[in-house]
Amino acid sequence: MGRMSLISSTLTFYYKRVFPIIWIGGCALVGGLGLYAGLSKGSGLFPFIVVMPIIFVFGIYFMKKYVFDLVDEVLDDGDALVVKNNGQEQRIALADITNVSYAAMTSPPRVVLSLRHPTVFGDEVAFCAPVQIMTFSQSTLITDLIKRVERARESHHRR
Repeated sequence: MGRMSLISSTLTFYYKRVFPIIWIGGCALVGGLGLYAGLSKGSGLFPFIVVMPIIFVFGIYFMKKYVFDLVDEVLDDGDALVVKNNGQEQRIALADITNVSYAAMTSPPRVVLSLRHPTVFGDEVAFCAPVQIMTFSQSTLITDLIKRVERARESHHRR
């Protein structure tokens, strides 16, 4: 067995664990300071009583939908991917991946693998693609993965 290489971002921990804390803390700080300033001056409470909770709820919704579902780590092991999340690990053959969806223009850049058979992580696995210096370009790691998954599926169907 060859050496496995990391194909998910090294920033996944930051996106899943650090950023939400900073974001929630920032909302609380801005909301608290605005509320304090509004109460002490007797005006301008509307943005902090109505708008800040709406911003907070939308932020949590988007993090739940696009960040909290990211797995911790995805390793390339040639004909399979090894997926790790919260202490669990699953090996997924490339031939068992039915689709690779890659959204490079999002932050974080997301890759969603649709799977032929459900795993401990469900029938889809989402991970953060490596962040590129040229943010508007496709990740060569991910485009290579897409080609390899297509080849593996084709050879699997020929059997």
